[in-house]
Amino acid sequence: MAPPPPPKRRRGLVFGGVVGVVGLVVLIGRYELAQDYSDSEGQKIMDAADGYAKAKVDGVAVGQYSLAGNTTEGSLVVSGMYGRFKDPDATRNNMMKGAGRGEGAKVALAPQDFRPDGSHGVTVTCEVLTRTRAGTDMTVPVCAWTDGNTGASVGELRASTMTQDPADVDLDKLAVTTLQIRSEMRKPIGD
Repeated sequence: MAPPPPPKRRRGLVFGGVVGVVGLVVLIGRYELAQDYSDSEGQKIMDAADGYAKAKVDGVAVGQYSLAGNTTEGSLVVSGMYGRFKDPDATRNNMMKGAGRGEGAKVALAPQDFRPDGSHGVTVTCEVLTRTRAGTDMTVPVCAWTDGNTGASVGELRASTMTQDPADVDLDKLAVTTLQIRSEMRKPIGD
């Protein structure tokens, strides 16, 4: 009689908690954690994911990162989750739809899929939103990824691009930045 198979080990990756990730070194500069919204906004994401058949979300991290410690220069807003995603494409598409339904947001440039060099098959979807605040329209590009264990959306706010025509936004560049953020924020879980 053959011995029983070894027990399955839980393998995968978790999204680095926003509090634990104080800095991101992405292609366009060093970002530092400015605000941790994991408790407030993270709970909203957990509530929305509850009952979603295509995912089991174990945790959420949400934070705003400022460029070189100065939010007036630019910031990244990262909303990430980790768990098990049965259909990463559907989950990523739902994340993009959710971004487009945010308060005061309108989709100005429809979602597009990217597979930057080094993506190892992971699709990054990007879109451009316009958002009206205090009577002023802002251009806000957003990208997202979802793989088997992690997913996040990344919104970039920069003084130089906030007034840019949505059609002129370089989504290829933001897709590359998003892929780098993915590589910096994912951490292996223990056996």
